[in-house]
Amino acid sequence: MSDVPSAPKLFGDLLALARRSWVREMAHRLDLLGHPDYRRSDAVILRWLGHGPVPLSHLDETLGVSRQAARKLVEGLVVRRFALVERDQGDARRLNVALTAQGEDYARDVVSVVLALNEELDVKVDPYDLVVVKAILRTVSTLYGCE
Repeated sequence: MSDVPSAPKLFGDLLALARRSWVREMAHRLDLLGHPDYRRSDAVILRWLGHGPVPLSHLDETLGVSRQAARKLVEGLVVRRFALVERDQGDARRLNVALTAQGEDYARDVVSVVLALNEELDVKVDPYDLVVVKAILRTVSTLYGCE
């Protein structure tokens, strides 16, 4: 056993640990629903695509990632048969990303799990504390260019 006291966790450490725990719980619950291949990026992109086809060229800006990263995210969904890329009927130069029927089912389950996790937090955490935490997270997102 070490006599070295453990250092207090810094905000960034706690944020990373919380994110990792959240993603693990999402993956576990989605696995139980028949989706064993959940990826961290799925929740955000599926929620956008759940509103209808999105131009591929807009996903980088929408998701706050590079164009190359957006294409990789879409490619991952296409390979797993959750999305397809097709030419826009009104403008053949534009490629749109749309959910497949399987992707729509997956998106519904992802949103369901996200809502369930949020409801659990609402029950377990003081409402004032949640307001404060959300304000802090919005500030961090804005400060470091993720919004």
